[in-house]
Amino acid sequence: MYRPNYERLNSRRVTRRLKTDKLPPMKFSTVIDRDEDGIWVVECPSIPGCVSQGQTKQEALENIAEAIALCLEVRAERGLPLTVET
Repeated sequence: MYRPNYERLNSRRVTRRLKTDKLPPMKFSTVIDRDEDGIWVVECPSIPGCVSQGQTKQEALENIAEAIALCLEVRAERGLPLTVET
């Protein structure tokens, strides 16, 4: 399984190195919130359907970084645009 190489991870922005060295690191804005059960929910608005969650804020941020990598991979395989304007 592919594990992203985290360069920087905080509550607002996730930066990760893509599988190929040909592309520069990409930065994605994320939105984080807690649901009524106390679970942290994180969404990447520039990638449709890219949502993750975690028991802690840090876990949720780590999970969204992996979700972003997987969403980009699937969108590339299907020939879809990687992101949409937000």
